[in-house]
Amino acid sequence: MRVLPALCLLLAAGVGHAATPQQIAQTYAAEAATSQAGFTPSAKRGEALFRQRFAISDKMPACTSCHTDNPLATGQHVVTGKAVRPLAVAANGERFSDPAKVEKWFGRNCKEVLGRACTPAEKADFVAFMGEVR
Repeated sequence: MRVLPALCLLLAAGVGHAATPQQIAQTYAAEAATSQAGFTPSAKRGEALFRQRFAISDKMPACTSCHTDNPLATGQHVVTGKAVRPLAVAANGERFSDPAKVEKWFGRNCKEVLGRACTPAEKADFVAFMGEVR
């Protein structure tokens, strides 16, 4: 479990339970840098991941299946029908503020949409994008 050291770093840095999206993105970026020298989070790559369609599931082929094309908007889970609060930090200040929740949702959603765990680089890029959407 490679994410555990990154999350421990974030917690040890004194941010505790509350963190900023930038801190979370940088934690993932630091982990990504262990295999990709000089890695820097990219909102552009994060947007591409958010909008990309995958051939894993007919019900959830993309993040936009539940979260809509607009990360500022409320979405709806395609299976349960439950409302999904906006992903963009500008519309939902609680997004990307709790490292444990962020990791939990990346774990579930990456497997459902991508068919695999997201890489630390993908997570850093995704968080960077969601932090910049206005």
